[in-house]
Amino acid sequence: MPSLDLPAIRAAHERIRPFIKRTPVFTNEAIDAACGAHLFFKGENLQMAGAFKSRGACNAVFSLTDAEAANGVVTHSSGNHAAALARAAQLRGITAHIVMPANAPQSKVQNVGSYGGWITFCEPTLTAREEACARVAAQTGATLVHPFDDLRVAAGQGTAAVEFMEDAPGLDFILCPVGGGGLLCGTAVAAKALHPGIRVIGVEPALADDVAQSFRAGRRISIPTPATIADGLRTNCTGEKNFPIIQRYVDDIITVSEEGIVAAMRELWERLHLIIEPSAAVPYAAIMEKKLDVRGRRAGVILTGGNLDLGTLPWLKADGKQSA
Repeated sequence: MPSLDLPAIRAAHERIRPFIKRTPVFTNEAIDAACGAHLFFKGENLQMAGAFKSRGACNAVFSLTDAEAANGVVTHSSGNHAAALARAAQLRGITAHIVMPANAPQSKVQNVGSYGGWITFCEPTLTAREEACARVAAQTGATLVHPFDDLRVAAGQGTAAVEFMEDAPGLDFILCPVGGGGLLCGTAVAAKALHPGIRVIGVEPALADDVAQSFRAGRRISIPTPATIADGLRTNCTGEKNFPIIQRYVDDIITVSEEGIVAAMRELWERLHLIIEPSAAVPYAAIMEKKLDVRGRRAGVILTGGNLDLGTLPWLKADGKQSA
């Protein structure tokens, strides 16, 4: 059985190194002055396929035996894991079957298609996604690579934190978005192993607060399909394998408003000159909304992805300038 510890994350790093980028870390004097802290941003929006998901997908796909890989892989995803898995499968020369919700952003659908993924659309609910995924798996014999509840995926995601802590040593905090929990688990395990005193913070939209509720209740709680702008975080319930790891290693789960997400996204576009998607802005929103006191400290933020439809930027809609 796969495990999630620092040796597994380091092994994943070696396995996926030929297939990913070591993404840069960004700083900005104006942002530091505004929050009274030293902030460091890990640019996973510049990762292959446009998101950190390439790390976990490559680790999972290249961990498969030839027998497991023979009939391809299958998953369900709103977009970034879908594209990452399609790309990883293409690199290994196998088929990727991707179940996507019908309301997935068009840019993410196109991204999957560009890597040769076979797409099946379904209703935008977790139940519909899981049922469609199970049908495709039964029809094709493909091996499931779950978007987040897979410790091989989480180990791959944890490689971002290893790089981050090497390139920005001495962090007091590390923040990342949390949906299903794969990135948060990998980040927390890596960060705590490398620097036990660091505080690991997961951040999610208040409209998609299943992890925050679960964290406080001490048990997994499911919620209706969230309506947050952060489409990458529209999960109903954190992963079964992930939740005990979150309970053990994560210091807190913070929630932020939709308005805060949009404001954070816009500020990072303007200050860092980086295209990030709403989900990637969620951790910085926690700092902007003062949900976490980082004054005088060194805080790392993982910018998880940059795949979005440029024609539907939220501030254009808010300003009444959205084109017809």
